[in-house]
Amino acid sequence: MESDKNSEEFYDKLKVQLAETSSWPSVYLYKFIVLTNKSKIVQIHDIFDNMGAVINTKESKNGKYTSVSVNVKMSDPNAVISKYKRVGKEVEGVISL
Repeated sequence: MESDKNSEEFYDKLKVQLAETSSWPSVYLYKFIVLTNKSKIVQIHDIFDNMGAVINTKESKNGKYTSVSVNVKMSDPNAVISKYKRVGKEVEGVISL
């Protein structure tokens, strides 16, 4: 599928950028946007559970969307990408920034 190919290309580029711009392990900031729905926010919390993550949420002005920021220490670029893929697979309609 074309979107799968594009996703893999994106993750390959991200992996190279992360390897070149950070020393690992490193604290990484994830940002996600979801429709304001408690279960979607809880799903993201669960994915980063027991990792020492600091998670902040902020609703949009009209309350339709919620941004979820996750600050967490990751071991390497592969671990960062693995979490992006897991969130994308498990949280319906999520937008990863």
